Amino acid sequence: MDKENKFIKFKFRSNPSCHCNCCGFCCPCRCKPPFIPPFIPEPPPPPPCHFLVYVTDAGQAATPDNRVSVIDTATNTIVATIPVGSAPLEVAITPNGAFGYVPALFSNNVTVFDTATTDVVTTIPVGNQPLGVAISPNGALAYVSNHGPGANSVSVINTATNTVTATIPVGVLPQGIAFTPNSAFAYVANENILPNPGSVSVINTATNTVVATIPVGLRPRSIVITPNGQFAYVTNESSNTVSVINTATNTVVDTIPVGLGPVGTAITPDGAFVYIVNKGNNTVSVIDTATNMVIATIPVGLSPDQVTILPDGTLAYVTNQLDQTVSVIDIATNTVIDTIPGFNGPTGIKTGTICLN
Repeated sequence: MDKENKFIKFKFRSNPSCHCNCCGFCCPCRCKPPFIPPFIPEPPPPPPCHFLVYVTDAGQAATPDNRVSVIDTATNTIVATIPVGSAPLEVAITPNGAFGYVPALFSNNVTVFDTATTDVVTTIPVGNQPLGVAISPNGALAYVSNHGPGANSVSVINTATNTVTATIPVGVLPQGIAFTPNSAFAYVANENILPNPGSVSVINTATNTVVATIPVGLRPRSIVITPNGQFAYVTNESSNTVSVINTATNTVVDTIPVGLGPVGTAITPDGAFVYIVNKGNNTVSVIDTATNMVIATIPVGLSPDQVTILPDGTLAYVTNQLDQTVSVIDIATNTVIDTIPGFNGPTGIKTGTICLN
């Protein structure tokens, strides 16, 4: 064969991404296509959320109401009402935000409602004229203060079964209740009868027994405990002061002058500030917990009663009993930025710890 008739052999890559060589144009290249990673879309951003605030509408002394109004904090409007017993004065929400507990002063019971549906789940009989309520941070217990004549006790509700499992004798006319962050102790404000000074009963929740009784000012009404569990702040309505209790020693370590007739109290999530509702002069005092000094006084509506602070620490909501309104306070500026109408003698107020998507 001469040179003109010789075949010329050559190799080339028929697919630049292949790693096999083929001879000629008709030679198939059996290799895998180039690797292309699958497309994984980025997850969508979480939807914005907002909190719900629950307000007890106690009505007036002669015509008590029987409902809880629900505020959507995205719009600061009432979006639902829940029927409860007669003359509800306080409300508590479970730590997971699933249920609310409302004592009814004139019905001698506690209404439990589902926050997702606003349906009433059950009604629990308790002692005479139940007033205050708190739920342990572990969600296992609801404590209810029985404020009526001769009652002077706290009903212990097992939240898993919604039954009363114990009744604990405390001081005279118990009202506000607060748990330590580890749920080991509950502090109960005993209003007492003037001119006798009030006291705080300390309950060991494991044994349901009072382990200490702490003298405070005249007519203690409500209690809040710092997130680190070291101090309890107690409002003394007829002393115009707040008592500061060291929970390690169960002694009063400071007394802070505030406005007239301090009643409700709440603390910011970081524990930096305590908000005190002064019923007698229609204001809210802000206490710096680092110095135990009042750093601001905020005018609100007529006869304010209780206060709650959103879990993100941005806003405080205050019930104004005679105005039939709720004041919204911007915590960054300590100014009222909104006033919500439509209530009937609002008193108790709490925020759910879950948010709506």
